[in-house]
Amino acid sequence: MHDIAIMWDWIGFAVRWVHVITAMAWIGASFYFIALDLGLRKVPHLPAGAFGEEWQVHGGGFYHIQKYLVAP
Repeated sequence: MHDIAIMWDWIGFAVRWVHVITAMAWIGASFYFIALDLGLRKVPHLPAGAFGEEWQVHGGGFYHIQKYLVAP
């Protein structure tokens, strides 16, 4: 019976840490998309329905992002 209590303590500990790490990732993703929205630029050659575009560099590659307010 004592082993089951110890197992439940470890399971609770693991669930708490998974919850904390997931919350950090969620908040980081929110900050990323806020920064992405603030960096959008309207340019004349955007496709119909596009709200703006942004270029990013990460990991040696270039990302060209276009935001649509509705499905393209």
